[in-house]
Amino acid sequence: MTHFTTTVHVDGMTCGHCVSSVTEELEAIDGVESVSVDLKAGGVSEVTIDSTRKIKHEAISEAVAEAGYLVVANDA
Repeated sequence: MTHFTTTVHVDGMTCGHCVSSVTEELEAIDGVESVSVDLKAGGVSEVTIDSTRKIKHEAISEAVAEAGYLVVANDA
């Protein structure tokens, strides 16, 4: 089985509740197996998504927005 890892940067998260909200929304996307967050309170946090298929950036952005946060442009 093929696995994909996608990393995005999310602005606005400040606490564990923020992490839970974003994680819950992302895990609801079909194919997402796990989500890990490197919280940078008050800054830009790194969110890593492991999935069984490639997840469209738009789907990730929409899920993060549903949680009340914003995906910001990656440096790459």
